[in-house]
Amino acid sequence: MSETSETSSKTTSAGEENKTELSSADILSILKLLPHRYPFLLVDRLKDIKEDQSCIGIKNVTINEPFFQGHFPTFPIMPGVLLIEGMAQTAGALCVHHMGEGKTPPIVYFMAIDRAKFRRPVVPGDTVEFHVEKKRHRGRVWRFYCEAKVDGKLVAEAEVSAMITQAEVEEFQARQR
Repeated sequence: MSETSETSSKTTSAGEENKTELSSADILSILKLLPHRYPFLLVDRLKDIKEDQSCIGIKNVTINEPFFQGHFPTFPIMPGVLLIEGMAQTAGALCVHHMGEGKTPPIVYFMAIDRAKFRRPVVPGDTVEFHVEKKRHRGRVWRFYCEAKVDGKLVAEAEVSAMITQAEVEEFQARQR
């Protein structure tokens, strides 16, 4: 996997240094983590990956995005549902990344969206950062709090839930043979 690692240091209130290993994933790594492909892959890069706890997904928004042809031709705005999808893809990539490399990466199914709010439009030329933070993980179900930001300003937020499945993937692939 094409990744880089960096160490972040934080000093605790007792004066002890707590080092956290952060990693990142380029587009080739993301293609191994997620089944999505153009035009539906909405994450170009991952950065600040902290175990299964959090990461930031990056989406560079260009005028060439296919959805801008109809949303809206005279004032192109990235659809809010695609911001939510970008958050969910970032969260899914974090889940699969944490599980490590395997023969067939599991598929992460989107289960729920809660408390979604849209604050500002996202337009061509913006770089969206999808900040995801794990709230809970029980068995195959994960829950994340997500924020989409442009230039540090909140443009959307939501809580998303997802379920990881491997059995269905293996069953589907067996039927395809």
